[in-house]
Amino acid sequence: MGRKILVAYDTSLLSRKAIDEAKIQAKLVEDSHLYIVTVVTPGITSNSTAASGNLSMNDAELIYPKLEEIKKELQGNGFNVHTEIITDFSQRNPGVAICDYVEEHAIDMVVVGHRGLSNLKRLFLGSVSSTIVQRAASKVLVIK
Repeated sequence: MGRKILVAYDTSLLSRKAIDEAKIQAKLVEDSHLYIVTVVTPGITSNSTAASGNLSMNDAELIYPKLEEIKKELQGNGFNVHTEIITDFSQRNPGVAICDYVEEHAIDMVVVGHRGLSNLKRLFLGSVSSTIVQRAASKVLVIK
């Protein structure tokens, strides 16, 4: 198998740009696979997602059709695509769940937007992208 590239997707414009960059990266290595992954956290409300960067279970219901649409689009363009919504019961930063997924699936590269849904302004990176940069056991490409 070629390269495995994961995109941390949260429906934001930057996560969509991350998908576009992942397509470019996938074309560089034959038989690459794209993993479009979203993390949801049970027990939080959609109202708190803007501040925390976490997505609720209600958000998952809205995201699933978008993931299926993205999957169809990418497969229609010849990409090997896997989509997944990870349910993280631990209430931790979604970047930790992404990093766990990276290790479990031997992902070679993560592509993530530098700031997604969180409205909190960070000096350099959003909290999720910062966590992924610090913890991922793979290359990380941050999209601005």
